[in-house]
Amino acid sequence: MRFSKWHALGNAYLLVERRELPEPLSMEAVRRLCDARYGLGADGILEIVDVRGPEADLAIWNPDGSRAELSGNGARIAACWLARRSGVAFPRLRVGERVLSARVEGDEIEVDLGPAEVGRPEVLEIEGERLEFVPVSIGNPHAVFRREPTRDELLRLGPLVERHERFPARTNVQLVRVDGPGELTVAVWERGAGETLSSGSSAAAAAAAAQAHGWSDCPISVRLPGGTVTVDVRENRVVLSGPVAEIARGETV
Repeated sequence: MRFSKWHALGNAYLLVERRELPEPLSMEAVRRLCDARYGLGADGILEIVDVRGPEADLAIWNPDGSRAELSGNGARIAACWLARRSGVAFPRLRVGERVLSARVEGDEIEVDLGPAEVGRPEVLEIEGERLEFVPVSIGNPHAVFRREPTRDELLRLGPLVERHERFPARTNVQLVRVDGPGELTVAVWERGAGETLSSGSSAAAAAAAAQAHGWSDCPISVRLPGGTVTVDVRENRVVLSGPVAEIARGETV
């Protein structure tokens, strides 16, 4: 299998083209490929299903073998790959029902992720504690908590919230601190992946919640453990900007 490996602020993905796969990807194959000891190591796989000049269809796999409805970082990586392949600066991606428009300037990639649905605050009861969060959907589910984004708290709450009965399809989890006007610090627990250095859709969800509930105005610099991205909400459409990098290309044996 031919592949390239990329990262967006430490959020690493393998990118493959379906037409070059020796056999269709399966849950077991994805788990093996994403395993750092027995495979190539990654936070997921970006499968290019079809390419039509400056447009491509994209399927996104989580490292546990499940499918993701959207990945902000994955979309930025795929957009950069497509721009290089097609020689265009404004590639377009179809991910499920969403069509994402991108702008590529070198390794800086901006992607319009589409509309954000931000709900009213809700309360979860976890281990006897009542915790307020904001539900957000950007094609995939998020639970945004405004609380100190320490690693210990993330590792404690992340798996409990991800699999809480409130979220039958599981959810991504963000712990958010407002650092000032237009500045957030966010810790991320990704559905199907766990603790993650960076997540584009999580940054977008945190910024959308902050803008909708008056925590901060846009554009917003979102600091993640792996680095900083910029999120703007324009007429309820979430635009994510930041760097990506290609790490390697190769073939499996």
